[in-house]
Amino acid sequence: MGREDEALSQARNNIDAWTREIEGAGLDAILVIVSGCGTTIKDYGFMLRNDPAYADKAARVSASARDISEYLATLKLEDARAPMPLTVAYHAACSLQHGQKVLREPKDLLTKVGFEVKDVPEGHLCCSSAGTYNIMQPALSEQLRARKIVNIEWLKPDVIAAGNIGCITQLAAGTNVPDRAYSRIARLGDRRPASRAACRTRPAPGFRDLMLCRQTARTGCS
Repeated sequence: MGREDEALSQARNNIDAWTREIEGAGLDAILVIVSGCGTTIKDYGFMLRNDPAYADKAARVSASARDISEYLATLKLEDARAPMPLTVAYHAACSLQHGQKVLREPKDLLTKVGFEVKDVPEGHLCCSSAGTYNIMQPALSEQLRARKIVNIEWLKPDVIAAGNIGCITQLAAGTNVPDRAYSRIARLGDRRPASRAACRTRPAPGFRDLMLCRQTARTGCS
């Protein structure tokens, strides 16, 4: 985020630690549970490609990195059932779908354990968190977030599932949901799906206008 020397130093520290494990007892994979972090680790090889002391080690670490959903998809999991029928809106983080090209695995896993999984319309679009984008471009960020929230609301989900903390934080801020209530919406498998209308204290910026636009498009009104 503009502090390149510091970032590369931290990357080298991680590479040294993982290389010791790889050359010691060995590693089958480096599992990452946050897609923004996973995308960066998978990029270490490129970031340090011109560093003669780290280029090979960085490439090896990057090749070992896996999103947690990629790893779970390789296992023969026993069939399981969700604690109750829930409709899940799956928000594909940009870092996962565009950065890592991981598309099917998260949805397949959710489906396997009994959830009804729905793709968010315009799912290729960013939620507007995007690292520091929501800080540097707040007005545009709010517009993107409002658009994303409208698309999620359209599905009427019980649960919103996402693989990146930045996306979760951004969507929570956009719906202005109290932390206690939002944790019920965002936490996968909760037994008490919260009412979206009850949780929202006020619409996100531009939410009402975007919803009216959608209704107009749907009914064909001018």
